[in-house]
Parts: sequence; C-alpha cells; structure tokens
Amino acid sequence: MILVDTSVWVGYFRKGENAESLEKSITLDLICTNEIILSELIPALQHTRQRELIQSLNALPCVPYTIFWEGIRTLQVLNLTNGINRVGLLDLMIAQHCLHQNLELWSLEKHFRLMVTNTSLKLFSTST
Repeated sequence: MILVDTSVWVGYFRKGENAESLEKSITLDLICTNEIILSELIPALQHTRQRELIQSLNALPCVPYTIFWEGIRTLQVLNLTNGINRVGLLDLMIAQHCLHQNLELWSLEKHFRLMVTNTSLKLFSTST
C-alpha cells in the first residue's frame, strides 16, 4: 500500500499535479491514508465546502495509527545525527507509521527523501 502525503494531495487538488498516477493508483486500490493526513486535509476542505473530496478521502482505506513515541524519538535522533534538521512532529509520525506498517510513502517533501538513506523508509516514485 502507498500512503499519500498531504503535499501530494494539495498539489493534486490545486493544480492537478500527478493526476494520472494518483488516479491510476486509486483505481488499482494501492492508495491508503491515515488519521494524521486526514486531519491535515479535511478541515480546510470542510471550510471550503468540498464535500465530494472529503467523501472520496474518507472512502480510502485508513491504516490505523498508534503513536510509538520511542520510535519517533529514535527517528528524530537518527535524522539529527545525519544532518536532517527541522523535521516536524507530524512528518516524523508519518515516517514512523510507514516504517511500522511497511507502507510506501508518496511525498513531495525533501526530508523524506533524505531519510531513505538512513532508514528502511520506502518512497513511491511515479517514474517506476
């Protein structure tokens, strides 16, 4: 399964970025979400009354998330040790979730690409 990060969804909603790859992946039932990403997206969509988008997001498989604080702290120490600075708590939680659930992550955020070199985090690429 591929966990689609907020950065990808925002690009898709605003500009249609990655539309073909994202829609194909949804059709193939490869895409999932979690409560972190839904909590980042849905309030803004509710504010702008985007009911259909909210329904579509809620229809995706939502992988349960349990906070594993020790894993999050360990990941942050590993990042800092390797010069990966300023990774926010939500992104650490997303990375830890992907590592724990063996999910691929589809994100446009640079720090996730940097984390791949020091962890077993797997990133989805539209060029594959």
